Amino acid sequence: MQANENSNHHTKDPVLLFFNRVIAQVSRVLAAIMVLVIIWGVADVVYVLYQRLMAPPFMLLEIKDILATFGAFMAVLIAIEIFHNIILYVEDNHNRQLAVEIVLGTALMAIARKVIVLDFNEVGAGHVYATAAVTLALSVGYYLIVIRAQSARRKATNAPQHSSS
Repeated sequence: MQANENSNHHTKDPVLLFFNRVIAQVSRVLAAIMVLVIIWGVADVVYVLYQRLMAPPFMLLEIKDILATFGAFMAVLIAIEIFHNIILYVEDNHNRQLAVEIVLGTALMAIARKVIVLDFNEVGAGHVYATAAVTLALSVGYYLIVIRAQSARRKATNAPQHSSS
């Protein structure tokens, strides 16, 4: 099946070749925009941290400031992950398994960010339970699709090869 998937990307149809080139260029544009977003995000983290450190009490952060800073850091890390995902996806000839792994990994980072910045005084129990359910579902999905697949690939690579001679 892998050979069949890869052969679909080496079409001789000029229209499909053109479309593939357009998608490759769009991916490059998205990657460039994501780099700008990452730089902007880092500048925002520095600016917000500077503002909070300069506000009374001088050079001290309250817990809510630290959690907000963690949230901003996580947002930048998610943007970096999305950038890497764009690059990996483009370079790997649109491997469907990789695409699912990318989405699950990024979603796990995003829900982790949500959990880190969650203010339990501001949200109801339903919101907390829903966040827990999403976190659990993503974790199970990540385990089943990514971790088990990697383990199976390692076992297949390390398995002794039987010769037919």
